[in-house]
Amino acid sequence: MALRDYPRRAAELIEQRPEVRESVTRAALHFDRNRARAYAEAPAEAWRTYAKGVKDHLLSRLADYLEAAEARLTENGVRVHWAEGPEDVHRVLGEIVRAHGVRRAVKAKSMLSEELGVNAFLEAQGVEVYETDLGEFIIQLAGEPPSHIVGPAIHKSLAEIRRLFAERLGTPPDASPEALAAAARAFLREKFLTAELGISGANFLVAETGTVVLVENEGNIRLSTSLPRVHVALVGIEKLLPRFEDLAVFLQLLARAATGQPIGTFVSLIDGPRREGETDGPEEVHVVLVDNGRTAALADLEASEVLRCIRCGACLNACPVYRQTGGHPFGFVYSGPIGEVLAPALLGPGEAYPLYHASTLCGACAEVCPVKIPIPKLLLTWRHRAAEEGLLLPMEKAMVRAYAEAVVRPRAYRLASKAMRAFPGALESERLPLVRAWTRLRSGLRPSPRPFHELWEEIKDEREG
Repeated sequence: MALRDYPRRAAELIEQRPEVRESVTRAALHFDRNRARAYAEAPAEAWRTYAKGVKDHLLSRLADYLEAAEARLTENGVRVHWAEGPEDVHRVLGEIVRAHGVRRAVKAKSMLSEELGVNAFLEAQGVEVYETDLGEFIIQLAGEPPSHIVGPAIHKSLAEIRRLFAERLGTPPDASPEALAAAARAFLREKFLTAELGISGANFLVAETGTVVLVENEGNIRLSTSLPRVHVALVGIEKLLPRFEDLAVFLQLLARAATGQPIGTFVSLIDGPRREGETDGPEEVHVVLVDNGRTAALADLEASEVLRCIRCGACLNACPVYRQTGGHPFGFVYSGPIGEVLAPALLGPGEAYPLYHASTLCGACAEVCPVKIPIPKLLLTWRHRAAEEGLLLPMEKAMVRAYAEAVVRPRAYRLASKAMRAFPGALESERLPLVRAWTRLRSGLRPSPRPFHELWEEIKDEREG
């Protein structure tokens, strides 16, 4: 899906599927209210400052911590693989599938697996793949990608899910949410028991101890990582934490930012495969450390701040632009504010254009980010680079150039200001493309009756008088 088509896809969704806007807005605001309450109940600002410092330190010495993590994981009996991109991940998974005769895999929710096209690859190898997170299970049944980092099916109404489950699982058309969850649980139970391979991501990987940390609310991750003979954890290289004690803050901060909970319902700490005398757990654990553009982003002094992200989704919930459409129109695995700055960091500004323009720069995303990523600043960085690389449309370039010429020439600026006030209807004319785009969903632009410089002169005269 071409990222350049974002404006068209967003406009079509708003016009053709208004129910999506309603569902996304309701769920996102619910998450955001919970986050605000949870932040207020804890020393959130101190935690955010601490978390930012930890991640900045980690990223400044990432190579050292990756080597330490590899050593600890290996000592724990984990098989470590390094993957530059999707092809390397597919190669590792293909080898595991062949070595163990894998016919069925169960997956915990993992945005990195979406980024790497894991499901499509495994299915091409003849492996049945089942998403076990309820939200992911819903969108897998619907044949759709996730619309949100934390709530993959945030765009679906209860009525849509009822129709989907009735068609695919045979539930009553008026089934309650509890009955729908029970139907999913019954369907997946046999998959858990018969799968040879379990796949997860990782919320964190502790370099000091080689511990894979997974946070969830449903219990499906524990089943996916402990029942199959083989567990594969896909870990972005930026997901490391230096010390085990860092988890005390990060686990609470992640849960509060994501869903407003004091801590996740289930926290799994995986140190390796099943040991002698233990009754459960996989025979093999593999950790795949994935780059896929992250090293290049780390080398960029401005873009590297995005690598602090802990995938909580708080910026999506706070964003007025994301709430209009949900994640699908973005065309990238990560949507909303974080996707708008992560896409150019991983893919380049050309490939990600114009996602970083899908923002009002209101700053809400930066205010809620648990690791203090300056998303508005990064959005401006990518806009500047897009302009430098000549990515703007000819009309945009002409208008920006004209505006720049006017604002540095007081007489020209005042003349243009007078012209707008003399002909206010020009700012509502549908013959002007940018104005037409604005007024499709908003009231027209109206210039103030008097310019600011005149008002300022009056204020100065009053003060001096």
